[in-house]
Amino acid sequence: MLNEVKSAQAEQGRARHALGSYQHARRMVLAALVVVLFAALLFGQSSFPPDTVLHETIEMVGVLLIFLGIVGRLWSTLYIGGRKSSEVVTGGPYSITRNPLYVFSSMAAAGVGAQIGSITAMVGFAVLCAAAFHIVILREEKFLKEALGAPYKAYMARVPRFFPKLSLYQEGDTGSFKPRLLRTTLLDGLVFLIALPAFELIDGAQESGILPVLFRFP
Repeated sequence: MLNEVKSAQAEQGRARHALGSYQHARRMVLAALVVVLFAALLFGQSSFPPDTVLHETIEMVGVLLIFLGIVGRLWSTLYIGGRKSSEVVTGGPYSITRNPLYVFSSMAAAGVGAQIGSITAMVGFAVLCAAAFHIVILREEKFLKEALGAPYKAYMARVPRFFPKLSLYQEGDTGSFKPRLLRTTLLDGLVFLIALPAFELIDGAQESGILPVLFRFP
């Protein structure tokens, strides 16, 4: 009996360590994306003049995408609530996609790209973000299949990996509320909001010639 308890504790310790490494990888991916996106904002410019209706419309759509991305990440955190390695969460956003946090992060990244005033940058930033997270998703899936077994495999067969299938939506149970996790997710999401004032400063510096424009997005 004692050996079984020790074995279970050791297995839980390995699971926590593995999940921690994946969460660290997720944070590193997000940090690398922020650097790449900031570099694009710093030296790139839209081929559409700043004062045109199209340019302004793209920027406003981007603002909406950023806020939707942040709200979506908070919504996802309400459901996952630290339960990712202990049970299969299938309610709310997790009923329509297995990775809503990454979906909403990609949406917010599209909003950041839109602050350049370019459709190409908006789509490109979303694709870049989704592609980077795809690597993390594959690693997480391997861990979760081992940790959660048959219930997670059944969940994989029913719910799409990334692109949401709205017809599958179920309210589900949010579990226990953890303010700390929600606060952390909010602070992570606020990184995307930095693009709004930052781009205005960068745009002004480019217009005045302080910053060079190395490339233009159509």
